[in-house]
Amino acid sequence: MLNHLSAALALLPRRLLLASSPRTLTSLLGRMEMDHTAAVRCLPGEPKLTISFRLDDGSHKNMLRDQDEPLGKVLVRISNGLVKGQGKKSKKKRNNTKGPQPEPTTVVKLFHEGEEVSDTVLNSEAWRDGSVLHVGDVKYSIRRNAPTFVTAELPVALLAGFPVCPHLEVEFGNLQDCEFTWYKENAPNASLEAAGELPHEDGSWTEVGRGRVHVPSNRDIGFRLKLRCTPKDGGRSGPAKELVSAGAVEAGPGVCTFDNRHAYTVREAEWPAVRVVTYNILADVYAQTELSKTVLYPYCAPYALQLDYRQNLIKKELAGYNADIVCLQEVDKGVFSDSLTPALDAFGLDGVFRIKDKQHEGLATFYRRSKFQLLSQHDIVLSEALTSDPIHSTLLESVSANGALKSKMLQRSTAMQVSVLEDLKKPGRKVCVANTHLYWHPKGGNVRLVQMGVALRHLSHVVSEVAPGAPLLFCGDFNSSPDSGVFQLLSETAVPLQHADWSSSGPEESCRMELLSAFPPLLSACSQPAYTNYVGGFHGCLDYIFIQPDSMQVEQVIPLPSHQEVTTYEALPSVAHPSDHIALICDLRWNP
Repeated sequence: MLNHLSAALALLPRRLLLASSPRTLTSLLGRMEMDHTAAVRCLPGEPKLTISFRLDDGSHKNMLRDQDEPLGKVLVRISNGLVKGQGKKSKKKRNNTKGPQPEPTTVVKLFHEGEEVSDTVLNSEAWRDGSVLHVGDVKYSIRRNAPTFVTAELPVALLAGFPVCPHLEVEFGNLQDCEFTWYKENAPNASLEAAGELPHEDGSWTEVGRGRVHVPSNRDIGFRLKLRCTPKDGGRSGPAKELVSAGAVEAGPGVCTFDNRHAYTVREAEWPAVRVVTYNILADVYAQTELSKTVLYPYCAPYALQLDYRQNLIKKELAGYNADIVCLQEVDKGVFSDSLTPALDAFGLDGVFRIKDKQHEGLATFYRRSKFQLLSQHDIVLSEALTSDPIHSTLLESVSANGALKSKMLQRSTAMQVSVLEDLKKPGRKVCVANTHLYWHPKGGNVRLVQMGVALRHLSHVVSEVAPGAPLLFCGDFNSSPDSGVFQLLSETAVPLQHADWSSSGPEESCRMELLSAFPPLLSACSQPAYTNYVGGFHGCLDYIFIQPDSMQVEQVIPLPSHQEVTTYEALPSVAHPSDHIALICDLRWNP
């Protein structure tokens, strides 16, 4: 043991030894002793296994070996690798001394329950959990398929008052079981941390929180954060990871447009009520165009259009709503996987994503996993469904009468995300959740009518075939005002031949057809706000949550931000609001 302590002390930076207390040294040495573990990843069906451990000189040994290889070959390989490294040191020593020196040797053996494992045992059987690898005098405890973080990252931008949600993926573990400890550096640009020392033991870091999500305060502005996370699965644990933020915590924007709304959503809705959110969060692929910066949103500070900044606001906003179902539009693929999914997972929500064809953004639907389970998905591209699914044959025939309209309709990549959820508190009770973002052009009312015709027919088919009797919850950015044909079709079940939207894009694409809904009249749960989209040159109501009033009743509509809040920075988006749209939120009482 004394030899090990001496070797460990020799590895520590001299200035740290001089500045450290006995308690610090004990903790550091204890942690180094705990590092004497070897991680083995070995899965049935995979030809290879991996063996990883840390040598006493601080280097890492990572080996990829065949599962059906005899153990003896691996042990020899480890020994030879060590001999090779020791040989270089011996050669240097011989150059400084006279006479022959003995060749270095290292005995490597594997033991299980105190008995040596035979060299002929195959790797797949030899490397068992709890076995001990002897490398000379050093013993490594084998952890086979131990919980391991395969992804562990902190967000780039950190704002005071906004939740920091690390992006974590764990193998052989459960994120709900993992342990998290947050630290704040005691001085900006702490030199000891730059040297890679361990947190808080040397006085350069102070523990500031526990838990998967951390909200830095104004006192943290100007300081970096460090997260130590230990992967676990019940009582089993794996190697901890330490993450240091790339930059310091920055000041937040102050009061945001959603802060007052959070006062209405402090707690989750109580069963059988369900809280629903629909929100176009403004895709980064659109926010970062030159058109957006100079024409659409010239009033918005450039930094407030940056993705990292806006994501901080979006995550805080969504987390504060404590919703059960969240339908999002204009979701960048990377934002879904790297930002929204890790953040909302930490707040109890699972999600599914549907990307638009030939686009980098799409639709996302999240649901509270303690209340719902996802039974099935029935997503479609509306233009493809029109031409390929026989249930749309009558509509296709009518659209085909105008070649220009048909061509424009088929060029659109508009998708609809359809998720059938089951109530976990009352098994068998289902709801069909639809989420879409219709064609955007101001003169595209005729295209949107055809798209909605396809959507409703598809939804009727899904409900009848998969979830008979399930109510429809239809959310999205419909790009349609309350006087549009789309709104009339949903709320009154029919659009007459003479509706102005049929000729919205001019005589060439004009068509006249009677369009009928496959559903009884739907209700706009949040009524008809003055606007849900507010930019410099336009404001209007484009977003909706439609329900079947015979199955769901509106219990509470969360008030929208005041006009003064929306226009504090002229229009949206702004430093206090991450999108050009405003989220709609309501509590619905679902008849049990």
